[in-house]
Amino acid sequence: MIALLIAEIESTALSVLLAIGPLIALFLLFQLFLLGLPAKQVADILAGTAIAAAGLFLFLLGIGVGFLPFGQAVGAALGRLADQTWLFVSIGLLLGLFTAWSEPAVRILAHQVEAASGGAIRASLVIYAVCAGVAGWVALGMLRIAFAIPLLYLVVPGYLLVIGLMWLTDKDFAMIAVDAGGVATGPLANSFLLALALGASSAMEGQDPVVQGFGFVALIALAPITSMMMLGVLVRLKNRIREN
Repeated sequence: MIALLIAEIESTALSVLLAIGPLIALFLLFQLFLLGLPAKQVADILAGTAIAAAGLFLFLLGIGVGFLPFGQAVGAALGRLADQTWLFVSIGLLLGLFTAWSEPAVRILAHQVEAASGGAIRASLVIYAVCAGVAGWVALGMLRIAFAIPLLYLVVPGYLLVIGLMWLTDKDFAMIAVDAGGVATGPLANSFLLALALGASSAMEGQDPVVQGFGFVALIALAPITSMMMLGVLVRLKNRIREN
């Protein structure tokens, strides 16, 4: 157990070094040839980068040691309930909702949208829409695993729906929706929900985890795009009713 933990620590530290090291080197090159910032500001930037690297290390270590095994264990337990489809899908819906609610990137986007719109689009509205979308598509993803539905049967109609909604939705919400698809696939969603799908498909007889387990993140990325655009359609209809 200790040997595995040490190996995970070493692997995580190397990953953080490979991620942060090039950025530090690039900053120092810019500082040397272009920026010419004061020494105190350079020290503050490097100190902040070190703090961010330490936080990233702890976060990734926690993901590797606890979050991924937790997601796989939950998925394996759910896989044994696949014959009770309504329960299998309902639990998936709740897990999708709570995971999106916990995703830090979603809250960052929501607060930026509220600030950029001058409060016209509330942060809470963005969060609720993203969470609802992720919950619905995770439920569809669990249904896909339960019945071995090909991924294209969900992804292609989903993006056709998005293209149709782009013509109907409020243009402000269309722009927000596209970015929301990226933030919803943050570290929490990618680690927990992907591990959940792999665990569930592995526990089911006749399922190939590579075919049925992967592809889940594509659905999560699609989820907030559809929900935010649908919200934009409602806002557009509401504004037209007010004008009339």
